[in-house]
Amino acid sequence: MKNYLDGGEAILEAFRKLKIDYIMSSPGSEWSPIWEALARQKLDNKPGPTFVESWHETLAVNMATGYTLMTGRPQAVLVHAGVGVLQGSMGIHGALQNEIPMVVMSGESQTLGEDPALDIEQQWYGGLTVGGIERFVEPVAKWARAVTSPHTLYESVIRAGEMAQRVPKGPIYLNVALEHMLHDWTPPAAAREVPPAPTVRPRQEDVAEIAELVRIAKSPVIVTETAGRDPKAFSALEEFADLLAIGVINGRVNAYANFPTNHPLYLGMGRYKALDQADLVLLVGARAPWYPPRRRPTSGKIVAIHDHPLKEHMVYQNLHADHYLEGDIAESLTLLIAAAKSTKIDAAAVSARRQRWTREHDSYVAELRAEREKAQNGSAIDPLSLMGALGEVMPADTIYVDETITHSPLIRQHLPQTTPQSFFRGSGGLGQGIGTALGIKLAAPKRPVALLVGDGSFLYNPIIQALGASKRHELPIVIVVLNNKKYEAMRKGHVHHYPDGASASKDLHYGVTIDGPDYEEFANHFGFHGQRVETRAELEGALQSALAATKAGKTAILNVMVSR
Repeated sequence: MKNYLDGGEAILEAFRKLKIDYIMSSPGSEWSPIWEALARQKLDNKPGPTFVESWHETLAVNMATGYTLMTGRPQAVLVHAGVGVLQGSMGIHGALQNEIPMVVMSGESQTLGEDPALDIEQQWYGGLTVGGIERFVEPVAKWARAVTSPHTLYESVIRAGEMAQRVPKGPIYLNVALEHMLHDWTPPAAAREVPPAPTVRPRQEDVAEIAELVRIAKSPVIVTETAGRDPKAFSALEEFADLLAIGVINGRVNAYANFPTNHPLYLGMGRYKALDQADLVLLVGARAPWYPPRRRPTSGKIVAIHDHPLKEHMVYQNLHADHYLEGDIAESLTLLIAAAKSTKIDAAAVSARRQRWTREHDSYVAELRAEREKAQNGSAIDPLSLMGALGEVMPADTIYVDETITHSPLIRQHLPQTTPQSFFRGSGGLGQGIGTALGIKLAAPKRPVALLVGDGSFLYNPIIQALGASKRHELPIVIVVLNNKKYEAMRKGHVHHYPDGASASKDLHYGVTIDGPDYEEFANHFGFHGQRVETRAELEGALQSALAATKAGKTAILNVMVSR
């Protein structure tokens, strides 16, 4: 048996130095050097990343995204040539918007059979790209380049991993020619250990300025959307708000569990009434929480707290920010806490605010409870009945992944989000929910993971491929399809612009009805649990059966027929 030391080993060793846990891949024929290196790694019992294969490129990217959302550690994704990058580009685009670090790679042949010393397979001559795969992915990646030679391969991969983790974090793409991977590689004489990305701290004078604004504010309010991506920021935000009795609002597109929804200072999702009288608004990881953006919600000062507040991937953004505190969110909040504790806190003012926000919180919770109770009328399944059943049946440590559209506001208001990393909602196009949920399950195997997905959204996913990955890699999750048999967002958009038009008047809608399959039947092909749920009385039992299936190692699909 010959032991090759080539570019495949160079890439794998770079992954080891970057402390990558998994290589997520929908593989192609250019990756034989990596497979050979992985085979040697296994035979030699050498530590290194685990190969996780899937049958679709977007699924591979989404699994990397889900894993990184839970761990914070970037992973590697290997896809095939230019066509694989195009298939995976939806996931790469979502990773860019979500600021998920990862290293994505694919490659083709450069010599195309013209090198007499290298017998290259003929498929590359057909032309799978447009003169550089990186041209396909540049618009949806943080950075995309071709590796220039076999001699730059190892350090290029190291650089990609380091760059992905720097602010703004995001996916880095490398085009690696097959010839570079087949070329002999000489490891560096003294390969360095790759240091972790540093935590970006705001300037101390900026911290002092914002701390003073908070100190003198009579009615400060926090709006957050993405702070909870980091568990440390979740805890710091709770401590900061509690210290000074600042009300906390989840912004209209909150993507994470940012603040305990059962905390007396929590004021709800997208409920901006508290901003009317606010003299200071702290945007903690919030992109553009009010719409339309021209509508400044307060005459008070607005402070944007984020390590990357100005999103270059957004075509337009208006934060109305009067001040910026730029740095890691958890670090910035920790510094603000220390600054607040070093001054004399107005205990009477804090106490009065706490009482006020507690009353607001209690009133809000009562409104939500009344909405759920009203939804119990009749035997049909109102989406709010489903939210109530989830709250009753699912364990407290359940991780929810939301890939719905019209139901998303209900989900984010009514689902309990009391602990860090208990809720995630992706960015970018639909069809990425199952893969993200599987990646989260890979990172948190002991916690229940539930995907809430509309029937329309579900059909955008690579369903068969995702269920295959679930089975092969033993990643059991609960998939709850909220099936209203239509694209409700299409209907609402049409009626919004033509409220008295022909379509609304005669109930004649195009692009709305979904005559879908029996979604629960997909489970049968993989030996999973599937169940159609048509009445409210069946809900709790169905959820209990689904949970039991996942405990037995099987994914469960519940096709829940909702009334709206």
